[in-house]
Amino acid sequence: MNIEQIREYTLSLPGVTEDQAFGEDILNFRLEGKIFVCLWLGGGRYDMKDGVSRIALKLSPNRNIELREQFSAVTPAYHWNKTHWSDVYYEEMDEAIVEGLIKESYQLIASKLPKAIRAKYIDLEVAK
Repeated sequence: MNIEQIREYTLSLPGVTEDQAFGEDILNFRLEGKIFVCLWLGGGRYDMKDGVSRIALKLSPNRNIELREQFSAVTPAYHWNKTHWSDVYYEEMDEAIVEGLIKESYQLIASKLPKAIRAKYIDLEVAK
């Protein structure tokens, strides 16, 4: 996947918005104001691996451990809570896996929303 595919896929999920609250080199994707994906756009102070593209995803602590053991392209997230966030070097992984991880992050955030709000996203997910 490339950077535009990441952006397009993430924005295709119901209710997702984007902003640049942390500067021009990071795109944040939110569901109901809660960040679930941070897409590094390149350059700046967040260049951790000589320009290798990455996203930060919020996942469950156990899932983060599992993914870090399984894939060298998944590491503890820079500048985020390393228990709950992982950096995913998406160009080094299969597209279906990356999309699945983005959706998993989205669903984690949706599952924590108040019941009345959560219902509109869960209903949309079932309909898809």
